Amino acid sequence: MSEEDFVADPVDPAFLQRLSELSTEEELARERALRVGLEEYELDDEDFDVLAALDEATDGPIYLPALPVLAIVGRPNVGKSALVNRILGRREAVVEDKPGVTRDRISYKAEWNERKFTLVDTGGWEPDAKGIDLSVAVQAEIAVELADAVLFVVDATVGATSTDERVVKMLRASKKPVILVGNKIDDARQEPEAAGLWSLGLGEPYPVSAVHGRGVADMLDAAMKVLPKISNVAKQEVGGPRRVALIGRPNVGKSSLLNKAVGSERAVVNELAGTTRDPIDEQVEIAGKVWRFVDTAGIRRRKHLAQGADFYASLRTAAALERAEVATVLLDVTQPISEADIRIIDMALESGRALVLAFNKWDLLEDERRRYLEREIEQDLAHVDWAPRVNISAKTGRHLEKLVPALEVALDSWDQRIATGKLNAFISELVAENPHPVRGGKQPRILFATQASSRPPKFVLFTTGFLDPGYRRFITRRLRETYGFEGTPIEVSMRVREKRKRT
Repeated sequence: MSEEDFVADPVDPAFLQRLSELSTEEELARERALRVGLEEYELDDEDFDVLAALDEATDGPIYLPALPVLAIVGRPNVGKSALVNRILGRREAVVEDKPGVTRDRISYKAEWNERKFTLVDTGGWEPDAKGIDLSVAVQAEIAVELADAVLFVVDATVGATSTDERVVKMLRASKKPVILVGNKIDDARQEPEAAGLWSLGLGEPYPVSAVHGRGVADMLDAAMKVLPKISNVAKQEVGGPRRVALIGRPNVGKSSLLNKAVGSERAVVNELAGTTRDPIDEQVEIAGKVWRFVDTAGIRRRKHLAQGADFYASLRTAAALERAEVATVLLDVTQPISEADIRIIDMALESGRALVLAFNKWDLLEDERRRYLEREIEQDLAHVDWAPRVNISAKTGRHLEKLVPALEVALDSWDQRIATGKLNAFISELVAENPHPVRGGKQPRILFATQASSRPPKFVLFTTGFLDPGYRRFITRRLRETYGFEGTPIEVSMRVREKRKRT
């Protein structure tokens, strides 16, 4: 069976019929039998955590603990990106011998001594001679706001500068744990230079060489002592109006939409693209339902160097997505769907938020442009064909009320959880009807399935071997066809396990 065979036919009504005829008792019996069968396989601590969460699950949304966040801050050219690469153990961040070199990503999954955490790199901007103090302070402030602990990197060969001292004031005010890092100490003879950083008043400086790896282990050991096991800043908010992040390219109408929803000029609207800088939270009522909207600065086209405020706008957009539950991506129908639009949609997907696509300026759409738009949606947005689409005019308020059912559908899907017995019945029927192809004389089996979390829905499959990416996509598509999940990303991951060795 080829990958194409996995994506051929729509779901068979007979398949749905068989699932619906299974009683709850039959589903639970199947779940128990499969769970017992798992005991024959080698499981690790993470596996047991997933299974324990399953035992404790209630009817409400369930979450996997958020990884703690460690931010790296410091002025340009002190070696932040080199330190990121050293911590990750791979060349992930771009390193050049000039300040302000940018990257597409600012956060990475990292691990040290079996402790997993999120590493946030705050590089990626080009300072100007006049605004350097302000730029560094603003950049550090955003990063620290989103972090559980901070690595503050200083060039020990230069010593503490006035810019460093400005950041220190903000770090003290944040009350976040700070590890002071004196970088570029390549050998023991240079260590006295790092000792001079005691003057910053942040405690013991850790002398390191990001390029050579010297001292990095001690620095990370110190960071792990102050970093919580579960993030205190990335916890999900519970209760209150559902939170909606308005995101999109500059000048697609985000502020106009917010103003129309609020009924006042709450956000600055200007023909000049990018006039919004900070996210604005606003409680609004649409079609009798209350929402909390976050209007975010437009994300410009990707550039090798993200100029000051635009870099912060992108960073703040990421922060708004962190605080939101659903992302409404605005697209300007009078313009072709661009690479920047797709990148913003992918940013929303990566954040794991529910997703609604709002096609704005619909009142200005001409017939010829409509034909091109339909083709662009089919080609460029195929990977989010499950997201609800709404045609609106933010300026006039036309069809604004249609946003409400789209947001509700997306959030219901984002919250949705499939009972473990039902899920395993679904997988069993699916595999019986469409078995995984034999690879190298072996056919991987799915031993057990569970939904590890909702918001967004994440499914874990315990298997005897690696499942082809095409087969995983096939399972994802069948999940959508069977249970809906309209408007939410779905993650299907595997845990390949071997049988216990008999002693």
